[in-house]
Amino acid sequence: MSYKHGYCINSGNCSVADKQEMVHIQEGQAFICPECRIGMHLKVESIPATNSAKLAGIVLGLLASSLGLFWFLSAAPASAAKTAAPELEKPSAMLRFAGSNTIGSELLPALAEAYMKQQGISEVKRIPGASSEEIHLVDVKNPSPETTIQIAAHGSSTAFSALSEKKADIGMSSRKIKIGEISKLALLGDMTAPSKEQVLALDGIAVIVNRSNAVSALTKDQIAAIFSGVITDWSELKRSPGKIKLYARDDKSGTYDTFKSIVLDNLRLSDDAKRFEDSVMLSDKVAADPDGIGFVGLPFVKGARALAVSDTGTAPLIANRLTVATEDYPLARRLYLYTPDKKNNPHVRKFAEFALSKAGQEIVKQYGFIELNVQSSKVAAKSDAPDDYTRLTAGAERLSLNFRFKPGSHSLDNKGVRDLERVIEFVENAKATNKSIMLFGFSDTVGDTTINVKLSRDRAKAVADELTRRGVTLASVSGYGASLPVASNLTKEGREINRRVEVWVKQ
Repeated sequence: MSYKHGYCINSGNCSVADKQEMVHIQEGQAFICPECRIGMHLKVESIPATNSAKLAGIVLGLLASSLGLFWFLSAAPASAAKTAAPELEKPSAMLRFAGSNTIGSELLPALAEAYMKQQGISEVKRIPGASSEEIHLVDVKNPSPETTIQIAAHGSSTAFSALSEKKADIGMSSRKIKIGEISKLALLGDMTAPSKEQVLALDGIAVIVNRSNAVSALTKDQIAAIFSGVITDWSELKRSPGKIKLYARDDKSGTYDTFKSIVLDNLRLSDDAKRFEDSVMLSDKVAADPDGIGFVGLPFVKGARALAVSDTGTAPLIANRLTVATEDYPLARRLYLYTPDKKNNPHVRKFAEFALSKAGQEIVKQYGFIELNVQSSKVAAKSDAPDDYTRLTAGAERLSLNFRFKPGSHSLDNKGVRDLERVIEFVENAKATNKSIMLFGFSDTVGDTTINVKLSRDRAKAVADELTRRGVTLASVSGYGASLPVASNLTKEGREINRRVEVWVKQ
């Protein structure tokens, strides 16, 4: 009688898997776990029981993975063992992700499941990992490392340490990679290159309060004062008295890292702040606390209420699809995938392309983040806008992106390079074929006004040249210098944000 031998993969949900017991299934029977009924990993081809005594030994190969699965090599006669070539180590997973909880808690599992189905895996099961921030996606019908995706979402900083230690194939980060991390990963190539640094989506860090809170808007300076402990009572913000209760993400979080960089700067987060690894839990706590205030990614506002935010010299804006997509909202941020070249794993590049495709971006939208697919919206010009700008934009629609540049240059940044193709795709859409495309450049306030107008026009022309090479006809290319700032011109980061090119369409 012949048998197949294997191990259950359903760790945490099945005692057979937890004990790593080998299961023996008679030939012809369904190769599933007798307890949880999930398909199992095959150990060896069926071996006739009558011949088992003839085997001189069994060569065992152990492959460690976060699923805790043991993989065994096929049995071989002792006489052949000395000359047999060693079997290549099997991959521990189809893909391994590490990093941002903002990306990894809900969005990435949804993208990964859709990708697996695109690859022909019809039934996917999600299995909890060792902690609430870890999850494994497994092919139910044909479970194996090659059909398993592992996700560990312990914070953006862990993306780069996991890549460095070869514990991840793709890093998830809700902030841009830092200089020290670039150096640490130098052996993997230039991680700031367009092929390795992928902007997956846009997000706004929402400053949230209880829905009963009378405060509707805060400046970045006020938010910094609150979270550093300088402002401690709501009465200082013209609200009824009450000690302000602070809720913040943990130190490993990219959300906290971005908040610290954009808002706190050199200030220190108050020791009174309660820290959370999970954004949903943080939001729920604020929603239940009339004196609470916290910060989360845009999809995690949930039952709380987001405040409008302003920077020095700008009007308050609430985070919404347009203000975040154009990155005009003061606390807008980019969500990244870092994808080092993996010649032995084609899924790295294929997954990145899927995530940035229209299908992938629709999933981004479904989970509350701002997708990169371009849309147009009617927007009224601000009262302080230049007359020519007001005239040209009257009746026009603004595209949901701004072109931005590498620091100190007229070269587009990585997102801008891909945005060229997104604009072309929008133009080729039937609804846009008869519309005029207009580009409006802006600068910071540093230097002479006349020079700034020229610089802003040069930036608009740089984008125009790229679009023209791709066959796009433009109706207007203008520059308005330091007009209509969307960030403070008092900081280096703010000045870089103000150097931008808007795209408008008009019938």
